Amino acid sequence: MTTVQTHPATGDRRRWQALAVCLTAGFMTMLDSSIVNVALPSMERGLGADAADVSWVVSGFALTFGLTLVPAGRLGDVRGRRAAFLFGLALFTLSSVACALAPSAGWLVLYRLVQGAASGVIASQTTGLIQQMFQGAERARAFGLLGSVVGVSTAVGPPAGGVLIEAFGVADGWRWIFYINVPIGVAAFCAALRLLPRTPVTPGRPREGMDLPGVALLGAGMLALMLPLVQEQQWTGREKWALLPLAGLLLAAFWLWERHQGRRGRAPLVDLNLFALRSFTLGVLLNVVYFAGFTTVFFVYTLFLQNGLGYGALGAGLASLPFAVGSAVGAARGGRLVVRHGRRLVVVGLSAVVFGLLAVIVAVQAVPGRGAAWAAALPLLIAGLGSGITISPNTALTLTRVPVQRAGAAGGVLVTAQRVGSAAGIAAVGAVYFAHLANDGNPTTALQLGLLTAVGIILIALALAVADLRERRNHPEPTTPATAAPAATPGGGPTAAAEGAGRGV
Repeated sequence: MTTVQTHPATGDRRRWQALAVCLTAGFMTMLDSSIVNVALPSMERGLGADAADVSWVVSGFALTFGLTLVPAGRLGDVRGRRAAFLFGLALFTLSSVACALAPSAGWLVLYRLVQGAASGVIASQTTGLIQQMFQGAERARAFGLLGSVVGVSTAVGPPAGGVLIEAFGVADGWRWIFYINVPIGVAAFCAALRLLPRTPVTPGRPREGMDLPGVALLGAGMLALMLPLVQEQQWTGREKWALLPLAGLLLAAFWLWERHQGRRGRAPLVDLNLFALRSFTLGVLLNVVYFAGFTTVFFVYTLFLQNGLGYGALGAGLASLPFAVGSAVGAARGGRLVVRHGRRLVVVGLSAVVFGLLAVIVAVQAVPGRGAAWAAALPLLIAGLGSGITISPNTALTLTRVPVQRAGAAGGVLVTAQRVGSAAGIAAVGAVYFAHLANDGNPTTALQLGLLTAVGIILIALALAVADLRERRNHPEPTTPATAAPAATPGGGPTAAAEGAGRGV
């Protein structure tokens, strides 16, 4: 059997250094998606931007990020993940400079669209590079570290933005949330040039193309799906929902085209055989549902603190830190424990998130007024721990049986599921929150109803995880991935970790 060399013989230390470069770039890009939220009032004042402009500063980034993930992942699989990562990192750094220097709101929106696309390129290469460089328990640990970065960057964004606005003033403080990316991006680019491995080539394997019709169909379908979700609050009419049936038709056409590509023996954009892997299909579905619930927590909670209780941007941001700390700790531990406990760990994590959010609902009722953030700190810490031991183990379990040569596109599908879930969840929970606020005017009750909606969504994810756990006990999958060639050590033989990569999944 032909083996796939996952990393040149440069030693264990070099692989972990390369991972640190990927995580640094990932932290920077994911931080940029959350840090901007507290800077929107500063943009309105400094640029004279209106509500539509600042909405697109946030939603435009999310939109192009989601649209880019799968095609960029496939590009890395075909042309090399190292080259694609370097391109994405350079584009993100340059677009950050452009955002910081933007003379008007329109130019800022344009540069944010580019920045979101660059973030999608980086994110999809990161999951592919982890698949390429690590196996077995080490891969789970690497995904655990990635999960820590996701949790920390999402929650650290608001307080970091608040600090920069305080330091550089309301009129121009928003520019520094982009300037800060430049030295980090340049340093990461230089380190990536030296440390990142090149994508290995399987001997005798023909060079694959990019399936441009597939890219067009998927891009159009995702645009029609995400646009009404990310613009739910800004597009007040019901006409926007007519895009959803169109999205369904386009995505169905994409599915049929990919099957046609497979029957003709041509490389598809997304290998549909991946969905025959139960671990991959369930992991993607869990990502959609869980992210629809958990990402909405920051959305309604910071709105409640700022608009309902009069917290400033910095105070509201600091109130989310317990969740960030818990998420980082949980993700790091989850990455180490997932090989032993498998899907059971995800069930435990989801249960902790549900318990923590229900405790937040009780806490803000028991301690009204400005003390609510202190009362909610411990419940948020518990929810964060649960989130950490949900996201990183689910990522490892989802991708562990994916062939390395399909890792970029598969990782793109997984992260796209997160983006779609987040957009749908914010649309749903935001609608509940704003509707009750408009009718009743009580921000505490609006928050509680919003969080109850989020808990209901997360309970669906928990039910899916429990059902899968029971199914695995009755019909376990083979312990060795059947679809991937075994990874090779520098000496050429399969590693023991690779042979055990399927355990617990």
